[in-house]
Order: sequence, then structure tokens, then C-alpha cells
Amino acid sequence: MTTAMPPMTLDAALAGRRSVRQFASRPVQPALVEEVIAAACLAPAPHHSRPWRFVILSADARAALTDAMSERWRQDLQRDGVPEARIRRLLDRSRARLAAAPVLILAGVVSDAQRPWPDERRRRAEELMFVQSLGAAIQSLMLAAHARGLASYWLSAPLFCPDAVRLTLDLPPDFQPQALIALGYPKKGLRLPPRPPLAIRDHIIDR
Repeated sequence: MTTAMPPMTLDAALAGRRSVRQFASRPVQPALVEEVIAAACLAPAPHHSRPWRFVILSADARAALTDAMSERWRQDLQRDGVPEARIRRLLDRSRARLAAAPVLILAGVVSDAQRPWPDERRRRAEELMFVQSLGAAIQSLMLAAHARGLASYWLSAPLFCPDAVRLTLDLPPDFQPQALIALGYPKKGLRLPPRPPLAIRDHIIDR
């Protein structure tokens, strides 16, 4: 059961949320994780569906997933001709980040509510609608986490090895892995750089 949101304006949550990769050792209570996932499930979605699935990874599942994704990334880097020493550094850094997060959540979408259009153009558009809705859900999750004093960041690694993710975690064939969300209390005394200045007209097209 969710609780009332702490007193924070939406503008304050939007401005204050940052991608934080350094966490305190303080554990996050399972009920709090469910609260922020419940907030994620308030996001808009196509056809009045709730196509999002959030896999809360146990220690064993996290270790297995890290191994599987690391191996797939190693193969990609080797094909790209990246020197072995650099591959080791990249994989070690990635493994350390995944291990350091107090909570690691795999986010994906399922396709049972998607309409089976007869042509590829509309099927692709349908898939994109559902992926876009997961982006909105993840944003809501991260804002809700920030409002509760938690920090988070988003990793897109599962997009590059969906088959390995499904196989490792024994997920159904229609589960489309999209992102990992690392969640925890921020490290005490952490200082983040200011956001880059925003030139709003760079992001607006008038017609």
C-alpha cells in the first residue's frame, strides 16, 4: 500500500532530481521500492494498458545478469577492435556500478496489449508507443524516488542484449528489456555539478 507523497512541489522534484551514481550503504526498505514502482504505474500508456514490468533483482539474479551482460558487451567490444586492456577497464567499472547500487530494478514492457496490425509500419509504431510509455513510467519512478530522499540513475545496457537478459532471468519471450534503474540513498556529502545552462529556444521549433 502506498503512502501520501512527501510535501514537494512538482517543479522542485523536476529541478532537484539528478542522476546519482554514489550511494550510501543504508538499505532501502522493500515497501519504499514498491511505493516508487506504484508511482511509475500512474504514467500514461496506450489503450488503457499497464504494459510495464519491473523486476526487482535479488543478489543472485544481479550477479547472473551482470555476468551475462558483461560477456555480451565483451564480445561487441572485441568485434569493434577495442584493446583488451580497455575492455577490462570498461567491464570492471560497469560491474562495480551494478554491484554498488542498493537496489537494482530491470524495467521492460510486455506486448499482450499491443494491437496486431497487419503491416510492419503500424506494428513498429505500436511497439514504439509502448516503449515511450515505459520512459514516462521510469521518469515517474525516479521523481517519486527523489521526493522520498532517494537517488537513482538509468542504465540502458539491457537494450543491447535483450535475449541474454531474458534467458538469464527466465523471463517470458514477450518481455522487452529496456533499462536498469539503480536506486538507493545518496552518499552523504555528495556534491553534484550544476546542470548545463538551458537555451530553451534550441529545443523549440515554431511552425
